[in-house]
Amino acid sequence: MLRMVATPIGNLEDIGARALRTLREADALACEDTRRTRKLLNHYGIPMPRLVLSYREGAEERAGKRLLDWLEQGLNVALCSDGGYPGISDPGYRLARALLERGADFEVIPGPSAAPVALLLSGLPTSSYTFKGFPPRKPGPLRRFFEEERDRPHTLICFESPFRIGKTLAAAHEALGNRDAAVCIELTKKFERAHRGGLRDLAERFADEPVKGEVTLVVAGNHPKFTSD
Repeated sequence: MLRMVATPIGNLEDIGARALRTLREADALACEDTRRTRKLLNHYGIPMPRLVLSYREGAEERAGKRLLDWLEQGLNVALCSDGGYPGISDPGYRLARALLERGADFEVIPGPSAAPVALLLSGLPTSSYTFKGFPPRKPGPLRRFFEEERDRPHTLICFESPFRIGKTLAAAHEALGNRDAAVCIELTKKFERAHRGGLRDLAERFADEPVKGEVTLVVAGNHPKFTSD
């Protein structure tokens, strides 16, 4: 059985008993970065299994074949990314599809995720939201990325690099107008912070302000209550 294990996105205490038991009982472990996963296991006194494989973007096809071999041998395999859920803006989706195409099943072990944490911190509506992963890097596709959301009422959530957040905020403001938004940085970590305001002010603030740490952006949907001139 393959078990996709959600792991802490920052604070190592954010992991449940079921996830720890799954990692402890795994015959084999596939992880995005073996060093990050080893740090988590060491924190909880869990030894690394004998079989460990790096399962990262760009090497999913080759590593996936080996994982399928392990599963055919009857091994219990745990899959985890650097933080959050495997397959959510991290490797894992292709392996899930390969298993389903073979008629095999897998389990998801729940845990932390940056998207709901940022959504709640933003103070924006939570009844309906859209998560879109990482925006495109090039200006044209980036603008269209936000233009697609112009008339939709759902709160928008996406991830972004700290090196590009200023340009992304500017593109969002250009496409959506001055909507309420929140820039959430270093979620669950010691220096967690959320900057809330209109897209115009946030774009100006982060145009030249250096950012350290992982960023989650939350933008209000198309509703007059959350839009200003």
